[in-house]
Amino acid sequence: MKSLLKELGGGTAPLFILVLGFSGSFQIGFHLTAISSPSPYIQNFINSSWMHHYGDAPQGNTITFIWSAVVALHGVGGLTGSMTVRYLTSRLGRKGTMLLNSAIAVVATVIMYISKPTDSFELILLARFLFGFIAGLGGNVHVIYLGESSPKKIRGSVMLTFTTFLGLGKLSGQLFGLREILGREEWWNVLLCVPTFFCLIQLAVLPFFPDAPRYILIEKGNTEECRKALQCLWGKGDYKQEILEMSEEQASIGEEHSKTLLDLLGSKHVRWQITVFSFNIFMEAGIPEDKIRYVTLGIGAFEVLVSIICGLFVESVGRRALMWRGFAGMSAIMALITVTLYIKEYSTVIPYITVILIFLFICSYGGGPAGIVSLLASEIFIQSYRPAAFVFTGLLRWVGFTLLGFIFPFLLAALKALSFVLFSCICLVAALYIFFFLPETKGKTLLEISQEFQNIRVCGPSTQDLVCLESKL
Repeated sequence: MKSLLKELGGGTAPLFILVLGFSGSFQIGFHLTAISSPSPYIQNFINSSWMHHYGDAPQGNTITFIWSAVVALHGVGGLTGSMTVRYLTSRLGRKGTMLLNSAIAVVATVIMYISKPTDSFELILLARFLFGFIAGLGGNVHVIYLGESSPKKIRGSVMLTFTTFLGLGKLSGQLFGLREILGREEWWNVLLCVPTFFCLIQLAVLPFFPDAPRYILIEKGNTEECRKALQCLWGKGDYKQEILEMSEEQASIGEEHSKTLLDLLGSKHVRWQITVFSFNIFMEAGIPEDKIRYVTLGIGAFEVLVSIICGLFVESVGRRALMWRGFAGMSAIMALITVTLYIKEYSTVIPYITVILIFLFICSYGGGPAGIVSLLASEIFIQSYRPAAFVFTGLLRWVGFTLLGFIFPFLLAALKALSFVLFSCICLVAALYIFFFLPETKGKTLLEISQEFQNIRVCGPSTQDLVCLESKL
């Protein structure tokens, strides 16, 4: 804790983290939750807009279909944004891409706001796609920018601020969506525009910050600018050790270009890294309707608290321990939730026990996989593979969200409470994989982490064994 405060107190890093956080993962969290509260009002607007355009009421399931498109286009936009990460970061740099992302957010906000006075539901569809796009692009670049700007000894704590701002965004979306604030029919378009205020701040402030030091040295080859960037963010110093480690990585990459997604999937050197994945699950607990919004706010606040605590302890506990324990805890809790769902009719207390289990689930998820997965994605790939890696993880995330959104209701209808047993088994497999195969990355350079993965063996000699054998021969 003292080391973290000491490192943060030397330069402009605290402001840098705040600017990136509120214009990065905060946006994603806000739009994930804020859309729920005004959904009946938006559907009413779609109905009236349709009648205004075509002169008669929409037939059949037209409104349901359009509303499904409003929801789904956020995921399509997220997938599209994720696929542009490598291209844009290679050409615009990390800072330039974040500025572009904020500019697109402003455009999306204007479109969303004017959809109501212009009586156009089509503009909502376009705005939702653009909001998804900035979530897919900005979320990935936020992690890359943080990771490539952070000192090795506090890299984990700094990067877990991504999860903290994501949780703050979710909580803010729930809070602003309350009827007492902006969750009313006349304000729904204003509600969905709130987070863009921080994008405007980023457009004004971020140009005064440097680009990511690792990007400046390894990809641009400018050692002096890299040192200036480190001094700006973290205070005075010569940063010889940090620059030496970056130079060693630059030397190991040589003249290699920034890897494409196909390069990533075809490389034997990162086959272990690309099997790490994340997990999300949402459920209703059977709580009385008038209490649900307060329970939801409580869960959101608890998620933020857990992510902050995780950030404080990640450097002492380690990534691997938090990951496998988190997944193991999630597996056990979902098994218990299955039991409480089966017996909830026997007592009015059971639904509240389920809520407690959900809080524990958030504790296991937020204190492990939620933040560590993004951290690992930045740590386990060297510079030339990192943008392509985020394209791949973004592809998995957004396709996964879309498929889960479509499939889970059918699973719940077919399997009912047993559907959580399925997810429990998935989490158990993840915990076992991490426990047996994932090396600890705490306090290691990216080259050392890459070597750890290359030395993994299931059956057959490791790289180190082969080197030893060659030496003996």
